Amino acid sequence: MTNDSEPQPLPGAPETPQAVPRALLPELLHAAVEAVGGVERPGQVRMAEAVADAVEAGEHLLVQAGTGTGKSLAYLVPALAHGDRVVVATATLALQRQLVERDLPRTVDALHPVLRRRPLFAMLKGRSNYLCLHRANEGTPSDEGEGLFDPVDALGGPSGKLGKDVLRLREWAGETETGDRDDLSPGVSDKAWAQLAVTSKECLGASKCAYGQECFAEQARERAKLADVVVTNHAMLAIDAIEGAPVLPDHAMLIVDEAHELVNRVTGAATAELTVGAVNRAVKRAAKLANEKAVDALQAAAESYHGLMETAQPGRVEELPEYLSYAVAAIRDAARQVITSLGETRDKALTDEDAVRKQAMASAEQLHETTDRLLSESAYDVVWIERSDRFGPGTASLRVAPLNVAGLLRENLYKERSVVLTSATLKLGGDFNGVAASVGLPGEGRLPDVRSDAEPAVQEGEDAPPYWRGIDVGSPFAYPKQGILYVAKHLPPPGREPDRPEMLDELAELIGAAGGRTLGLFSSMRAAQTAAEALRGRLDNRILLQGEDTLGELIREFASDPETCLFGTLSLWQGVDVPGSACQLVVMDRIPFPRPDDPLMSARQKAVEEAGGNGFMAVAATHAALLMAQGAGRLVRAGDDRGVVAVLDPRLATARYGGFFRSSMPDFWYTNDRNQIRRSLAAIDAAAPAIRPVPQRG
Repeated sequence: MTNDSEPQPLPGAPETPQAVPRALLPELLHAAVEAVGGVERPGQVRMAEAVADAVEAGEHLLVQAGTGTGKSLAYLVPALAHGDRVVVATATLALQRQLVERDLPRTVDALHPVLRRRPLFAMLKGRSNYLCLHRANEGTPSDEGEGLFDPVDALGGPSGKLGKDVLRLREWAGETETGDRDDLSPGVSDKAWAQLAVTSKECLGASKCAYGQECFAEQARERAKLADVVVTNHAMLAIDAIEGAPVLPDHAMLIVDEAHELVNRVTGAATAELTVGAVNRAVKRAAKLANEKAVDALQAAAESYHGLMETAQPGRVEELPEYLSYAVAAIRDAARQVITSLGETRDKALTDEDAVRKQAMASAEQLHETTDRLLSESAYDVVWIERSDRFGPGTASLRVAPLNVAGLLRENLYKERSVVLTSATLKLGGDFNGVAASVGLPGEGRLPDVRSDAEPAVQEGEDAPPYWRGIDVGSPFAYPKQGILYVAKHLPPPGREPDRPEMLDELAELIGAAGGRTLGLFSSMRAAQTAAEALRGRLDNRILLQGEDTLGELIREFASDPETCLFGTLSLWQGVDVPGSACQLVVMDRIPFPRPDDPLMSARQKAVEEAGGNGFMAVAATHAALLMAQGAGRLVRAGDDRGVVAVLDPRLATARYGGFFRSSMPDFWYTNDRNQIRRSLAAIDAAAPAIRPVPQRG
């Protein structure tokens, strides 16, 4: 299979994909919905029509589509009908799998009679998500692999978990068809996976690698080149948009699902970190290949940096202190020497030299890029010192992230293709403008939400803004009848300490009235742990705590037992889907503003204020409102769900910004009456059907 080959058409099908007449869209959507066993909804129809119009006009579209709308089919059907290649980028593995394993196969089958072809689809991830056959068969080309299999057990195999996991991965390499880490069950630790995976910079390249023709990552790329629909993730989209080296095939249409996550994912992809461990690793990898002088210089620079970071205080660094600047510059200069030396020297005695050299070069180049960026002190970057136990107790590192990604996205995401961004939460304070600006769609490019013949003329040319519309297609759920938003107005405002006795009393009473069935969303892990410890001694209900088991197992147990509660932090605000009576009370301990000492958030807030804007509303409030909207969305997941969202922070009712947050959440019936809410919870609990317990493991 060559890179430029195209899939062959089926007998009787057009030689190239042809756009289907717009008039057939309702028929296509109806067939697709029927194929997946769904119910066609007005919001779904409206969204499909808006997507088709946007692609035809070459515009961009923001679509807020509430839970239960069926937005996946609402964008897939017009995308397939248009005929050009489409890339779908999502934030979660669950949605990627749903698209590739359920929605796309059924939709393709359903549309075949009208399209007269079966569009191809494929999933594509970053290279490090696929097992490397070179490493599986030839071993880890560095000292990092030494000691993996020591000590051994009575049969001569590894007795440690890491060694056992690596052996299992090598066996799996001969069994798997995809090499995709997410197809491995049960999974392995990041450390074990890293032994048999490579980054794009460490890869030898298909033409040089003995396993290039069999490479799982290369096969995935080839499938993507031939596919009509490529399903990927936000991280890949970010790399494709900001690094100038295309990793996605050419496409005329981009759909960003779960678009409320896009800014965070792009920021993460554009963030770099200088750790002591990374410098030491580069020294270790270069030792066998680079000249001794270069390696010694890098080793000395590593030791100097380590000594400085042991006592470094966390927080934003607006200008590198002279002593730290010297240390970072020493690493940069030594890394450059190593890179030069690696390009000049050859050690013929080494086996598998190319793999060793490639890995060493990748480490040195990464160091050089990061240090060079830190020393440039760009006004568009934020630098801070972060202390974390990820790389050893009390270890600090320098981090650098973009002050704003809107400009990056505006320049790289919207050219020469139509982009549809969709999520259940894109309107904040009742308006799209805040989210649109954060993803690079400026206000001057906004077109009327409803198309008309009297639209204003648009500017054309290189300097023209990306033109976009925003529509809210609503939700099939009757939120005012299915849910209540309760704000505990009588509680004192939360302080900085997680121990809030009045809040814990209120939480205990609410759980008691609900009979359990509670998802507790906390602003920090410390607050979740404090609440769990306090209430486990006061309530008969079982309280599960994030971190005490895998998230999937915790959610499974929560869904299977109506008297159980689940407490946790960020991933629970956005990642829980438990329809039915197992979740009838969602509690938020406070408005989840970012920490005041968060370097990146505080820098962004300051930048908005210096430009004359409201930094608090543009940054802190927007961040919190997105989380609260997502958190409130955990309650109603099906048409017959009933329950309460309780916010134990009086500021939602008393502060001037409270209305902004409430209008960003589902339109639940609103009350501050604590007695009424207890009666309502008791009534909902009494009417809840019994849940059949899920069998326990083992």
